[in-house]
Amino acid sequence: MGVDYYKILGVDKNANDDDLKKSYRKLAMKWHPDKNPTNKKEAEAKFKQISEAYDVLSDPQKRAVYDQYGEEGLKGGVPPPDAAGGATFFSAGDGPTSFRFSSRNPDDIFAEFFGFSGPFGAAGGGGGGGGGGMRGSRFSSGMFGNDIFGNFAENGGGGDHPMHFQSTPRKAPPIESKLPCSLEDLYKGTTKKMKISREIADASGKTMPVQEILTIEIKPGWKKGTKVTFPEKGNEQPGISAADLVFVIDEKPHKVFTRDGNDLVVTEKISLVEALTGYTVHLTTLDGRNLTIPINNNVIHPNYEEIVQKEGMPLPKEPSKRGNLRIKFDIKFPTRLTSEQKAGVKKLFGQS
Repeated sequence: MGVDYYKILGVDKNANDDDLKKSYRKLAMKWHPDKNPTNKKEAEAKFKQISEAYDVLSDPQKRAVYDQYGEEGLKGGVPPPDAAGGATFFSAGDGPTSFRFSSRNPDDIFAEFFGFSGPFGAAGGGGGGGGGGMRGSRFSSGMFGNDIFGNFAENGGGGDHPMHFQSTPRKAPPIESKLPCSLEDLYKGTTKKMKISREIADASGKTMPVQEILTIEIKPGWKKGTKVTFPEKGNEQPGISAADLVFVIDEKPHKVFTRDGNDLVVTEKISLVEALTGYTVHLTTLDGRNLTIPINNNVIHPNYEEIVQKEGMPLPKEPSKRGNLRIKFDIKFPTRLTSEQKAGVKKLFGQS
């Protein structure tokens, strides 16, 4: 009749992915050879069975074949004699009714499940045979030490409590990159295309290089430091979730304007005569409009600032609203005056 994988894992035939993970976590830790130094031979056999059961039932294709044809059909590569004639079989490249089953190594399954590449890699050497044979050097006595298994036992031994091991792969830290944007980009909004190269992994863990184009929608009013995240677009590695790619908005210097929050600031260089007698500011806005701003009713002093309402940057959360345009002045004072000029200035201000 063959092996009953559901019975080995202690789950029913409707078990979902979470049920399988919970059961495998508990049984794999219980029967790990390093956890059972006094009956290592029995532990290795049970550990192999548990790993094979999880490998089959957690793989939708293998599980479908197993549910229909049992262990013999799964491993034999052809349907058993009494299989229903209309049954669907899976192709693995050898023909329309073939399925090639390859039992994975238990220590590989364990390492991928718990996300522990370090302890296994440190063991070195020792190949295991194909077809799920144990790799002796990877399961050498004391490899994990008492702390890891001790922490697991203290935290519930495979239940729903927090524990040292995680059933999902650990995640690589995010990769941040600056995205330079002009003030015009941030004023009007724009779309940027970013070409990236990264490594992706197939089901066997083998990696291959690919290139992708990422589209980034820059919204009007975005500020320096705004982050755009593309989840798991970093390099893929076995047992590790790919890093998120994070683009951080950076503001390129502008030849006319600087930004202060939602306001735009411009500094006009004028002479003392213009400061005293009146001056007209001519500006081209970030969206190409021409502004003419006369200042005739006020004397422009060194700390004077002309405010033009709603000609600043769009508000990030309300792009229809804008900050202000603030015009500052750099007044060029003369370095020397003749006697006649000094007398004229005194006369101008009613001093003789």
